[in-house]
Amino acid sequence: MAQRGIQMDREKLCCSICLDLLKDPVTIPCGHNYCMSCIKSHWDQEDQRRIHSCHQCRQDFIPRPVLMKNTMLAELVEELKKTGRQAAPADHCYAGPEDVACDVCTGIKLKAVKSCLQCLVSYCEQHLQPHYESPAFEKHKLVDASKKLQENICSRHDEVMKIFCRTDQQCICYLCSMDEHKSHDTVSAAAERADKQGDLILNQQKIQQRIQDREEVVKVLQQEVEATNRSADKAVKDCDEIFTQLIRLMEKRSSDLKQQIRSQQKTEVSRVKALQEKLTKISLTVADVDILLPPAEPRTRAEFLRYSQQITLNPNTANTRLLLSEGKRKATVTFEEQFYSPNLERFIHLFQVLSRESLTRPCYWEVEWSGRGVSVAVTYKDISRTGDESLFGNNDKSWALACFNKSYEFRHDSIRTAVSSPRSSRVGVYLDHRAGVLSFYSVSETMTLLHRVQTTFTQPLYAGLRAHYIGSTAELCELK
Repeated sequence: MAQRGIQMDREKLCCSICLDLLKDPVTIPCGHNYCMSCIKSHWDQEDQRRIHSCHQCRQDFIPRPVLMKNTMLAELVEELKKTGRQAAPADHCYAGPEDVACDVCTGIKLKAVKSCLQCLVSYCEQHLQPHYESPAFEKHKLVDASKKLQENICSRHDEVMKIFCRTDQQCICYLCSMDEHKSHDTVSAAAERADKQGDLILNQQKIQQRIQDREEVVKVLQQEVEATNRSADKAVKDCDEIFTQLIRLMEKRSSDLKQQIRSQQKTEVSRVKALQEKLTKISLTVADVDILLPPAEPRTRAEFLRYSQQITLNPNTANTRLLLSEGKRKATVTFEEQFYSPNLERFIHLFQVLSRESLTRPCYWEVEWSGRGVSVAVTYKDISRTGDESLFGNNDKSWALACFNKSYEFRHDSIRTAVSSPRSSRVGVYLDHRAGVLSFYSVSETMTLLHRVQTTFTQPLYAGLRAHYIGSTAELCELK
């Protein structure tokens, strides 16, 4: 109760202008009390019209009353200050560093709850009451307490900026509107705020509508995604069923084909064995004749051509970077890999290929080559297909003549022998398997022997070609 009484006494002893406790209190003729400085400032503003009025009741006085300090009120104010300090409520809401402090409170300031755009002052709960009760403040604009009230004051004229210049898009005071903004499009700040708020509401509605439209689109898209997923699942299921049936059909077809091949194999093997028995006797007779009359090695190209043999290249042995053309007689190294079916006979790391035909009788063939280098070779069929061991002339299963722009080199079992002879783009090869003779010739207007091998061949031989570099070509010539 004591605190409530102190609060009521404080309200009675407050100046209605500054809303704080009276300082040097004076009583004017109408009986209302003010701080001496507050009423003086109020009347100073009214000096021009020579009529002075009460801030509360609006009673006019002519002439301006003489002000005298009311000593009794001064004593009551001092007594109230002492009593108020002793009985200050423990839960009073004082302003902290982050709060907006009441501009009217003296000493320890309370937290402001509202700011007046007309007075440019922030008020606590107590000092705000006159704005609610007195008709003099009914046109004042109250907003939430703010530390930025000074932003509403024109820095040039120190007046409240209540006008908005649409030309310059800024708030101005009424003096600015009559000065540098005189011919500009201006409206009241309140009207502009209302327009902006209206535009904002309209934009919010448009954005909300767009959001709803987008949500509808997303919903439709989600339905399409679900429909697509269902369709894809069904297609995958149908595909699995179709391929399962195809696999079963292929397996059955493969089984039937294998049985047919085995049956044909058995028939052919029986036929070949019977034929071999007949040929054994004939070959023994021919061997005896050959021993007695060994064939003489040709000397002229015409004699060599009598032993010419048509040779073609076997795609199953060709490296995937070799392009076979000209009826599978020409091999060219390319950048792109060729589409060959998988095969265990294929050379993996080197640009090499073997002939389709085996060479067991005396035979002769010629190779036309171009590029930076090729190798012309004969080899057993079981030569390695991977690594360095697969290189023609790098093992005991092959014999090769390497041809370069300015020289030749014979290679066998990793041994290399330089061959001196004028360069020719055509190389001739003569092979007598039974006699163990292998000869390489440079073919131009004359036949020039490059290298001759005398050995014993233990297996059937195959012609081999190797192109050393990209763009190099080697072709088995058609001999007539």
